[in-house]
Amino acid sequence: MHSNDHGHDHGHGAAHGLSSAKGAEVDRARQRRVLWQVLVANASFMVVEAIGGLAFGSLALLADAGHMLSDVVGLGIALVAQGLATRPASVRHTFGLQRSEVLGAQANGVILVAAAGWVMFEGIRRLGDAPQVEGGGLVVVAGIGLLVNVGSAILLMRARGNSLNMRGALVHMIADAVGSLGAIVAGVAVLVGDLLWVDPAVSLFIALMVAWSAWGLLRDATHVLLEGAPRGLDPDDVVALIGAVPGVVSVHHLHLWSIASDTPALSAHIVLDADPRLHDAQQTGDAIRTQLEERFGLVHATLELECHWCALPADHGGHH
Repeated sequence: MHSNDHGHDHGHGAAHGLSSAKGAEVDRARQRRVLWQVLVANASFMVVEAIGGLAFGSLALLADAGHMLSDVVGLGIALVAQGLATRPASVRHTFGLQRSEVLGAQANGVILVAAAGWVMFEGIRRLGDAPQVEGGGLVVVAGIGLLVNVGSAILLMRARGNSLNMRGALVHMIADAVGSLGAIVAGVAVLVGDLLWVDPAVSLFIALMVAWSAWGLLRDATHVLLEGAPRGLDPDDVVALIGAVPGVVSVHHLHLWSIASDTPALSAHIVLDADPRLHDAQQTGDAIRTQLEERFGLVHATLELECHWCALPADHGGHH
């Protein structure tokens, strides 16, 4: 007997799957609202910071304004990606466009790397010949920026869930908050000791921090796009859980991946004891799906139920 058992096809599992799907929709709607709020706040302050950087001659402010421009672009990308991710499934895209949010996160990582490279170039150039900086104005503008950045980061942190797209936006905001704090330090150094070199030195520190954050974001987004097992989800633990369900003899050809960064998925072949009736096999499948969702948050589970070990091509791969 072979039976393809999908995680949202019938009974108790269908109710769980529908509930989780609705929860994901609510989360993404909330995330879109937060992204809009953060985008408007940062676009407004970006203009103020750029004007302040030019008026006070501060590279730290200009660098942070340049990074904030990348934030505004990045937030726009995140907003578009989040909108695409909420579109319903279609004949051509049977999972919908959920992976758009991973592509948005990857695009944000590239933008962060480019912004860090520009700041490094300018910082190194100015270290040898630091221009005059108006310390008082720098402190005031950077202080306002810090409030905007911290407020934006708090909003994003509360709404991000497990979304890489939201994490990308949050990385932008945290980097900007550190940048604003660095600009305040540079302003105080100029006011107290006329230490003009602190301004470009702080800019280099900000750039290194941004580059490090971007690397982590690009690594994780690429992991999802290459259909790696979701981080924090051990295939051996999944096999052990399935194997402990009454009526299951063994598990093979297990595959774990992410449809979107916050939507893990599974497919597996399950060998059942003896030769159960179709109804009994489906009940076992329901029990497996329920435990997968409750323990690992796995809503999308496709199970092939078998009464004996099947022979598949050697290159099929998977966990045995």
